[in-house]
Amino acid sequence: MEKFFRLKENGTNVSTEVLAGLTTFFTMAYILFVNPSILSDAGLPAGGVYIATILAAVVGTTVMGLFANVPYAQAPGMGLNAFFAYTVVLKFGYTPYEALALVFICGLINIFITVTRIRKHIIKAIPETLQNAIGAGIGLFIAYIGLLNVGLINFDAGVPALVSFSSPNVLLFLCGLLITVLLMVKRVKGAMLIGIILTTIIGIPMGVVDLSAATQGVSYSSVFGEFKDIFGVALGSEGLGSLFTNHSFWSIFPIIFAFSLTDTFDTIGTFIGTGRRTGIFSEEDEKSLEEGKGFSSKMDKAMFADAIATSVGAIFGTSNTTTYVESAAGIEEGGRTGLTSMTVSVLFLLSIMAAPIIGVVPSEATAPALVVVGVLMSAACADIQWTDIRHAIPAFFTLMMTVLSYSISNGLAFGFIAYVVVEVALGNYKKVHPIVYISTILFIINFILS
Repeated sequence: MEKFFRLKENGTNVSTEVLAGLTTFFTMAYILFVNPSILSDAGLPAGGVYIATILAAVVGTTVMGLFANVPYAQAPGMGLNAFFAYTVVLKFGYTPYEALALVFICGLINIFITVTRIRKHIIKAIPETLQNAIGAGIGLFIAYIGLLNVGLINFDAGVPALVSFSSPNVLLFLCGLLITVLLMVKRVKGAMLIGIILTTIIGIPMGVVDLSAATQGVSYSSVFGEFKDIFGVALGSEGLGSLFTNHSFWSIFPIIFAFSLTDTFDTIGTFIGTGRRTGIFSEEDEKSLEEGKGFSSKMDKAMFADAIATSVGAIFGTSNTTTYVESAAGIEEGGRTGLTSMTVSVLFLLSIMAAPIIGVVPSEATAPALVVVGVLMSAACADIQWTDIRHAIPAFFTLMMTVLSYSISNGLAFGFIAYVVVEVALGNYKKVHPIVYISTILFIINFILS
């Protein structure tokens, strides 16, 4: 183990790595309950998604640990799962299996750009303002979904308004939000997971939680039966076959572009943000990411592991699998090698034993986690130069249109268009990367055709 993970070389030991893995797992385990809740809204069976979430996390995190030897964990990403369910399926009308096919294609594209120099051009092409606005916009979108899922906001006569606080469902949500916020403020490890569990328990005497889901008809056989129904469907006639039969390139492109762009920058941001300060990734690693190709550094290998996980996850039956920023919690505990990742993988695998209780957790218990994740992701707003109108305009349109149009891809489109308009108006048209021009033109064509 010492030889394989090079523990001494990285200034760590087995006990430190295991503790780091435990810490990372408990800070991100909320996804086990949140992901099935979100994707079930798209028509996928919650029990099947629960197993798919676990297997995607196990495969992705294991590849990260064994191939890249870095302490990062992977699982279906927040924001990406919301885009999958509420934009691609519910708004744009794709079937959930066609959406899984889109995720699979996104994974293949990410693998391709990871082993070629294309990634360098993409990283340099997208201005930092838009990168930050995309992340913040997704955060607001997730929080908005959390509020809508519990009915805290309704649209009587088309006007958004708060509902009555007499509803036990709303009261349970507010109670769960208070618990989760307090735990987060107190920096309790696993705050969101603890919040979900406590809110579910409180919901029992309130009559919101249906315990029959855990005692009647829900078993390992039924859960794995649901998983069997979605495993591999992305590659079949209902997935890839139906996708290219029923939809045009012009409608497919913005979705795949949004999936790939969000996944890529989310992962790069996590690696650079946590790896630079701790020494996990060196300046040479970052330089290699931009200028090299193949697997010439740890970051190259980590990016490849992330890309592999997305395609594998789609085959299992879940949305984009990505590197979790919660890995930073384990890194703070001293995790420096892939042994941390392997510990997380084992814990995810053991989570299969909790499969029969997935139906007990209500949306009122998972919605607070969505709101808190939204708060954390919205922190990217702080890195936007709001006092400079040149940066503020594209950032504003990205944020607003992501939330108001209920679509991350629409937010990207308006952000790109606004950015190009501003830069051309200022005479900076030569500074705009061709990738941005091409993407903007394709977004406009899609708007015209739709």
